[in-house]
Amino acid sequence: MAVLDQAMSQLEAEHLASDKQVQFEELQVFLQGERGSRPYSDIGATLNISEGAVKVAVHRMRQRYRELLRAAVANTVADPLEVDAELRYLLAVLSR
Repeated sequence: MAVLDQAMSQLEAEHLASDKQVQFEELQVFLQGERGSRPYSDIGATLNISEGAVKVAVHRMRQRYRELLRAAVANTVADPLEVDAELRYLLAVLSR
């Protein structure tokens, strides 16, 4: 699962570069498809942002993670047309 680790590491580096390390640490649990054990309102209080802003941040983080994962997978295939098939296969393996 090196491509997953690569995408996560790059996402973390981006947050660190934007001085958003704490946000990354609080929200990364939502990248694994889990709702998380803490309500958005609690996370918002920790980050000093509203619950709505937490929801938007989670959405944007998931979107960026997908982009980074897609790029990581694209680096592993010979033909760019194979990326979607590789992503479907990866998701199938992870959902078992």
